[in-house]
Amino acid sequence: MTALAFIGVSLAIGLVGLGSALAQGNAAKAAMEGIARQPEVSGDIRTTLLLALAFMEALTLFSFVIAILMWTKL
Repeated sequence: MTALAFIGVSLAIGLVGLGSALAQGNAAKAAMEGIARQPEVSGDIRTTLLLALAFMEALTLFSFVIAILMWTKL
């Protein structure tokens, strides 16, 4: 049973990391395209991007903490 639990924890960590990286990459790409199209609003776009990236990173860290807690309870 513990082998399946370790597989579950490793999948959780891997999928959260992959999902976060893809989401942050897409957000950065969209922000760069927006800044390239309208350079005059680059400050607003940058602020919104940083706020969105902070929320994505917080969700990723919370998921990692939950996975570590699951791992320690085995």
